[in-house]
Amino acid sequence: MKVVAVQRWRNSRCELLNIHPITRDEVPALLALIRALAAYEKKPHKVVATEADLLRDLFGPQPKFRALIAEWNGKPAGYASFFNFYSTYEGRAALFLEDLFVLEEFRGHGIGKSLLAAVAKLALEEGCFGLRWEVLDWNRAAIEFYEKLGATFLNERKAVSFDEDALHRVAGDVLPPRPRGTEKFKSS
Repeated sequence: MKVVAVQRWRNSRCELLNIHPITRDEVPALLALIRALAAYEKKPHKVVATEADLLRDLFGPQPKFRALIAEWNGKPAGYASFFNFYSTYEGRAALFLEDLFVLEEFRGHGIGKSLLAAVAKLALEEGCFGLRWEVLDWNRAAIEFYEKLGATFLNERKAVSFDEDALHRVAGDVLPPRPRGTEKFKSS
């Protein structure tokens, strides 16, 4: 992805928005933005990710997600994180937008819309059939923002999740326990 830079003059001041793929050096800023999102969602205690986790999953041999960072006049202002998923109905991939967040002091400058547009452009460049995400039902500002942009709300669907404990319970029902001291389960 090319860097998205928008420069404009407002009240005799030059304002610069720069959106680009996150670099290794920006991972501490990304983690700070993730923590700010969690605080905004009233769940600061839920963030257990570390810089090492983000480095591994962004830049490791098997990246799990991608991220764009938005800088306003050189300061981290927001981010978007996303990953691919596959539709068997469509027969091709799409992007899932995990997070789209702009710090409160930077809102009202079009940063959120620019981040969303950058992710949408990537989806198109990669031949994706679409872009999906979730929004908290109490976040009226975000819901109205997405409605104005023409987003379709998939009200017939419910978000479903297993936490790690539930994964172990479910997997335990269908998989025999792994023998102690072995790295792989060997079938008999």
